Order: sequence, then C-alpha cells, then structure tokens
Amino acid sequence: MDSAYKPEDYVRIEQLLHYPEKLQERLSGIEDTSEISIPKDPIEKVIFQNRAKSSIRKIAQNRGHILMVGRPGTGKSLLANMFQEVLDRSMGEYLRPKCAIAAYPGKDKNHVRFAYENPEKLEQRITSVHHAIEDAGNSMDEFSLAEEIKSVKKIRNGLLLATLATAIGGVFYPAAFIATGITGIGAIFMIMQENNHKAQEKIQRENSDSRRVAVKHLQDQVPEVLYDPRKDKDLMARISEPNARNMKGGFRHDPYQSSNLQTPAHKRAYLGAHAKAPIIYIDELKTMVKVGYMSDLLEIMQNKEYVLEGGRDTGSGAADRSETSLHADNIIIACCNHDTLQYLQDEGDGAFLSRVEDKGEIVQMESAVPESLETTLEVAQYIKQEVENLGKAFMGAWKDVIDSEGYDGVRKRSGVIFGRALPSDYTLKERDFSRNAIMEIVKELRCCASEGKLTALLRPFNGIIKTAELEAILENSPLVEARHVRYAMDEHLSLEGAIAKEVMEHKKALKKYISAITDSIGYVVGLAVISSRSSGRMFGHPLPIHCQVNAGGADVVTAPGKLGDIAKAAAQNVRASIKKVLKTIGAPYVGYEMHVEYIQVHGGVEGDSASVAMDIALISDFIKQPVTQKYGVTGSLTGDIILAVGGVTEKVRSIMDIDLGMEGACVPWQNMQDIEPLLVNAHCRYIQKDDIPGVRIYRTEGENDPFDVYFCKTKYNAYKILMGLDKAEVEDRITQRSRKDLLFIQRMKNPSLDDSQKAKAA
Repeated sequence: MDSAYKPEDYVRIEQLLHYPEKLQERLSGIEDTSEISIPKDPIEKVIFQNRAKSSIRKIAQNRGHILMVGRPGTGKSLLANMFQEVLDRSMGEYLRPKCAIAAYPGKDKNHVRFAYENPEKLEQRITSVHHAIEDAGNSMDEFSLAEEIKSVKKIRNGLLLATLATAIGGVFYPAAFIATGITGIGAIFMIMQENNHKAQEKIQRENSDSRRVAVKHLQDQVPEVLYDPRKDKDLMARISEPNARNMKGGFRHDPYQSSNLQTPAHKRAYLGAHAKAPIIYIDELKTMVKVGYMSDLLEIMQNKEYVLEGGRDTGSGAADRSETSLHADNIIIACCNHDTLQYLQDEGDGAFLSRVEDKGEIVQMESAVPESLETTLEVAQYIKQEVENLGKAFMGAWKDVIDSEGYDGVRKRSGVIFGRALPSDYTLKERDFSRNAIMEIVKELRCCASEGKLTALLRPFNGIIKTAELEAILENSPLVEARHVRYAMDEHLSLEGAIAKEVMEHKKALKKYISAITDSIGYVVGLAVISSRSSGRMFGHPLPIHCQVNAGGADVVTAPGKLGDIAKAAAQNVRASIKKVLKTIGAPYVGYEMHVEYIQVHGGVEGDSASVAMDIALISDFIKQPVTQKYGVTGSLTGDIILAVGGVTEKVRSIMDIDLGMEGACVPWQNMQDIEPLLVNAHCRYIQKDDIPGVRIYRTEGENDPFDVYFCKTKYNAYKILMGLDKAEVEDRITQRSRKDLLFIQRMKNPSLDDSQKAKAA
C-alpha cells in the first residue's frame, strides 16, 4: 500500500519541534516587560485589530460612522474609547459644542421653542431677568387695610368721647343717659369692625402670598438652559440601552397639573445624546433593535435634526412638542455581534448598514490573528499595559495606607487579608512578566485558537494576568514567572471551565473503570471540548464511546441521546463509509444495525469531531479487534480522509494528566500546528510508527512520562495506532466477518441448504 505521506511531510513535523525556539527568538530582545514601552498613541494600545484601527483613523479624519462587528472581548469598547481620545486631542476644540441650548415657551402651553446661544450671554440674560422679576416682586405693596382701620379708629374714639360726655351729663339731666346708650353701642360696633379688619389683613398676609402669585406668570416665561457646553467635558456619550428617551430626550411628568401651578413645558423638557454629544457610542446594537428605535435613528442620521416630542401616550408630556428642530450631526460608533448583523442586513434592506457605509465603514473585528513577530510583541505590550493598570489600581486602593503607614502598613494589613504573616521584605507592588511568563500567555492565546493563530478574545486574559500578578506578589517573587501563569490558568476559570473541571474528574474515574472491566472491543476514547461563550476559552475532556454492529437487523445507525444535527449526520456518514468499504473490497453485504453510544454524556453532543472515533469503534466491534484505551482520537471523517477539527490543543492537553493513564493521541494531519503550544517549556522529540509521524512530549523532568501525538491523514493511520492493524488486515477481516454473517442469515432463512449450495449462493 502506498503511503499517504510524502518526504516533505516528515520534515514539516520535525519543524514543529523548533516552535519554542522560534518563540524564544521573537522575544529575544526583552528579558521581561520592564523593557517594553507603551505607545503614546491611544489607538496603538489596542492590539490585534489593525484593520479596525485603520478604519478608526480614516473615520476620525472625515467624521464618519463606524459599525464594529465581533465577539465580546475583542476590543470594541476599548477602540471606541481610544477613538474619542484621539478626536479629543486632535479636533476636540472644534468638535465640542460651543452653544448652549435654551428652551422657551411656545405658542401654547404644549409647545416649546429651542435656541442655540452663547452660554455666557445666555447666563447673563437669564440672571438679569431673574433679578428684574425679584425686584418687581419686592416692589409690590404688601396687602394692608391700614386706611380702613384708621378711619374706624377715629369714629370709635369719637363715639367713646360722646359716651363719656353724655354719661356725665346724665348725672344732672337723666334724659342724657339715652344718648349714652346709643353712643356706647356705636363705639362697641366700631371696635368690632376694627378687629375684623385686622383679622382680615392677617389672614391675607399669612395664607395668600400675593407677591409670589403675582410674579409666577413672569417666572414661567423665563427660558430654561437644557445644555451648557461648559459643564460637559466628554465628546462621547455611552449608551448601553438606546431608546427615544436617552437618545432624543423628552418631557418630564408634571406633578402639579391642577389649579394654576402647572409647570410649563419648556421647564420640563430634557435632551438626549443626539442633541448634546458629538459622538454617540452604542455599546450593544441588539438592545436598540429590541426597543424599536432603529427607524428613529435612521431618520436622524439622514436629516441631522429632529423635533422633540412627548414620549408617552397618556399623562402630562404626551402632547408636548417643539416648534423648532434640534441639531443632531452625530458620529455614530456602534457595536454588535454576528447575529445582530444578520438582522441588520434583513431589516429595511440593510438601511442602517447603508447609512454607515455612506460616510463610514463596517469593520469585522478579528477573533484570531496569525502568530508572527509583530503579534507576539503586541502580546508583550498588552501584558505591560495590564501590569501598569494593576499598579494604578494598587495605588488607588492603598494610597491612604501608604501615605500614613508606608509599605510596612500595607504588608501587615495584607497579612490580615491573606490570613498569614508575610515576609518582611514583602511589598504590594506590580511585578513585570519574565520572558517565559510571556511565552506562557502566548501559549494560552494559541490554545484558544487554531491554525497557528492567537485568539483576539483578550478580556478573559485580563483576569489571568491579574491572578498571576497577585500570586507572584504573594510569593514575593521579583518577576511573574511561567509557573504563576500556569497557576492562574488553573484558578481563573469561567463557569464552563468549572463545569469542565468537574466533568474531567468524572471522566477520569469513568475511563479507568471502562478500561479495567471491558475487553476494549468497540470502545474508543474520543476527545471533546466545552466552549465558553463569554470568554472564548475551551476546556477539553475525554469522551468514551461504545459501538456495536449487529447483523440481520434493520440497515440503520442508531445514536440515542441528545445528539445535535451535525453529530447525527456524522454517525450516518460513518455508516456510509463502512458500506463503501464493503462494496470496494467486494465483501458480501447484509443488513447491519449499528449502535453508537456516547457514554454518560447527559448534556448532549454536537459536532463531527467524533466521527473518526465512531468509525474506529464500529470497525473494532465488526472485526472483534480491541482498541487501545491509552490513546485518544479526534477528527472529522470524510470517506477515508481525516479532516481538521476545532479545539485540538485543549483536547490533547486534557488527557495529558498523568493520573488519567493516557499515553498518546491521534489527531488530524491538518491540526499539526495546534500541537505547537504544548511544546512550550517542555522536552520533546520526533517519533514515527511505520509511516505515521508524530511528536513525543515528556510530561515530567528527566524525559519521563512520555506522551505521543500522531498526525493521521486517513482512518487507516488511526487504525494502525489504535488497533495495530494496517489497511489490508482490516479489509481482510471485514470480508471474513461479512461472509460469516451472510452464511448465518442464509441458514436462518433456509436450514435445508447444504454447505455447497450456501457457498454458491454467497
């Protein structure tokens, strides 16, 4: 049989062993991150996104729009912040609004007018109006009945004198007492009238502030300043949930709707981002799609102005409206994921995308970039930036303690936090990363991608870098070393990572139990991964698979359990592949029922990366050949060819744990570059079994505990490694099994046939 491998293929595998040297060479110019300088240009602080950075610069030049499409953690928000900083430093004084926005009463109580005016002059004018109204209120006479009280007093006094005089005269002339009675009654009446006027004056002064009521109408006519550019320093408004209220503005509810105390519409108006911010950053476009604000945004982007309207169907403010338009010449920076992009392409024939492309660009954020000298140095720069950020965070949290107690106080208080005494030379200060630690970060970035690329989903690595920093600080190490990064990788797990860790412990026991109690016929150790949607990290684990082939049943393949469509299609593909082998070698075919079982996979399986494992397990049961349980296998089977799959690095790494008892793995030839990260900081050498090349990785010091990885091009390469059989041997045993099955079925159908007749029928 001709080999599937060419001479240059073996050279390529040997070149894999030089990957750690190449990585060392790329970082040869630095011993640690203290030798790295952070660029002054804010945009250059974002790594791996050269196309997006180029687009940002062009858009900053012509004030266009930009839509960044990519997975979370690729740097969309960071780029938006850097875009604002660059524009602020270059064109900030020209972009920042110069005029204040004032609201004036409109033609009736439900209408307002807007005006753009110089803020200083507007402030002076409003202040002078307020002073004038205050003076007008103070100049009004206080409510008084003094004149009425004065005249009543005069009459009262006259009547009292007349009463006294007639009383004296009555002593001599008794008839005068009649006049005394009349004048006395009149005096009493006037006293009552005086008290009535005083009470009325007091009531009016206490309960009816006539000056305030008199000037309220004037106060309601004073314009309201809705936006003052002197008080707003940011060029960019960050909107996480865009809707009509925070994007356009509106009118607040009036709690004083009754009597004569209504708040006028222009004093209840407020402005949104369109009217105030030169740049609007919409963090997640999906939320705008959900609230239905897209049509409003499209109109404003087209007209660059809008009319402010009440946003509610009922209640105060529903009928409010502006008579004049507000300017809205905004630069729109929006972010979304690929699912939202699909909606935008369908909605209105891509109207929003058309608006963006008219004056800007739609940028696809990189989710992975090729590993090169440039990108490797960018990783080092990124680590340095995070180290500096951590240093600033330390100073922000401990500045008061450092100023008052020094670093010795920090050490004592940190000892309380960690629950143990810390060394006397302990200092809570950021540590730079050594070259080997940088290599570990590069290694992990490679593990989260494929095809020799580095993942651009960097957000999860912020926590990993910080965890490694804190571990080095607690250890009081002068630098962050590779062991600190490895510790951080184990500790800093996402939710999926924690689940994968539990699954891995379960799979260890399950795999050992199956290996110890079965004959290994029809059993194979597949490899699977759990992917984290939030972080992009993958966590591998072994996937035991058991298959059976029964003759004389229905010609079907059964794969019970929660299998996805791709996994079911892969099972059918394996069945078709086996039937093709039988036809190719001319073996007699009878109906076969093929049963595929993913052992204790309760959460379901999706993908075709187990199709090679299924094929091997089915063939193993078909020809009754044991499969070694010390090797795992992964790959997508198409005919006889094994194609690349995802997550190979993590799949292989998951079974390299010495306690699991695994000794190697078979991976697709096309995934050879995914093994490179596993060679970092490890001893390894080239190996070959027959014509199948591979790499041996030593898991412990002194070249102990070898782990062999073989690169398979066809399923027959995997047969050789896992079952020790070549193509001819497998095909011969398949033929023998199919003839036996045919003979068995013939005897079942017609027991009277002799052996010669059965042979002739066969």
